[in-house]
Amino acid sequence: MEALGATMLLQYGFSNAFWALFVVAFIIILTSWPIAHYAARYNVDIDLLTRGAGFGYIGSVITSVIYASFTFIFFAFEAAIMALALELGLGIPLSLGYLLCALVILPLVIKGIGFINKVQAITQPLWLLLLLLPWGFVLFQHPGLIDEVAQIEGTKSQTSEFNLLYFGASGTVLFALITQIGEQVDYLRFLPNQKCIKKQWNLAVFLGGPGWVLVAFIKILMGMLLMVLALEFLVPSNQLVNPNYLYWVAYQHVVAHPTLALVLTVCFVCIAQIKINVTNAYAGSLAWSNVFARMTHSHPGRVVWLVFNIFIALLLMELGLIHAVEHILGLYSNVALAWIGAIVADLVVCKPLGLSPKGIEFRRAYLYDINPVGVGSL
Repeated sequence: MEALGATMLLQYGFSNAFWALFVVAFIIILTSWPIAHYAARYNVDIDLLTRGAGFGYIGSVITSVIYASFTFIFFAFEAAIMALALELGLGIPLSLGYLLCALVILPLVIKGIGFINKVQAITQPLWLLLLLLPWGFVLFQHPGLIDEVAQIEGTKSQTSEFNLLYFGASGTVLFALITQIGEQVDYLRFLPNQKCIKKQWNLAVFLGGPGWVLVAFIKILMGMLLMVLALEFLVPSNQLVNPNYLYWVAYQHVVAHPTLALVLTVCFVCIAQIKINVTNAYAGSLAWSNVFARMTHSHPGRVVWLVFNIFIALLLMELGLIHAVEHILGLYSNVALAWIGAIVADLVVCKPLGLSPKGIEFRRAYLYDINPVGVGSL
């Protein structure tokens, strides 16, 4: 998120980046909420929800590939950031770092969602501490930082003023995040049924579903602030969107010794990227399993597809995906929006009007192989 915020600010200037962030976050909340609600209510993942919401049994294979692409693209981004941290802090060559950062995820994911939950719970306090630690120091020592961000001109826009074209370009990058609701649903589908107070259940669905956008909004803004701070520290222009350098600068406001600040940065980045990538790997293994089980009628096991997904991500890292963030996400977001938009249309338009079944019917015998409603919309 911080890397995306820094990239948008650097390329398109503050006004375009901020308003794109605001609009995209608002739209993602609106689209994610009904998906989260139906997934939690019927205890289904994004694949079962998709095939029961207008796509059909075979038609949802297309969207499973879209979802799997999301998981390995972001796995590659996150692992590449971690590899850059290992190179910066320990001098490990990038190609070897990519391999290490991919392989370390395997044993954490093989045991499934129960073990992943334990990993998330154990690492959460340390991650939160390291995330928030530098900000009191940074804002105390640089009280004018927020005002400085608003003056930043983009390298492409050449102005800090609002421009519809560059606003759209900023939004295109961010819209790739709309598919994150699929990973949220991988946890939300285990939410107990609506036996407790309804308000509590709805709050849990919101926080576990669209609520992730609120955290993302703050973290993307943090990335913008850190980029301006890095500019003042004369960080090389080619590293201004590298979150390792951004947090290294931030931690140097906490501890005076650059080496100790670098140690804190590497620890923080490694914990954060592992927390993210266990979910990316798990979700990707489920998506590929759904694709090939439906296409080939064979199911060799989730672990096979876990290795397959991580291998694709490793290949993307070795090919230099980290250097093409804007282009990759800009292309992907168009497909992601089409898929999520079609699901939401079924849930919030077709179901209330009685144009589709009220519940989520995902059993094969009751579905079209390819439902032209969802697939046609996509």
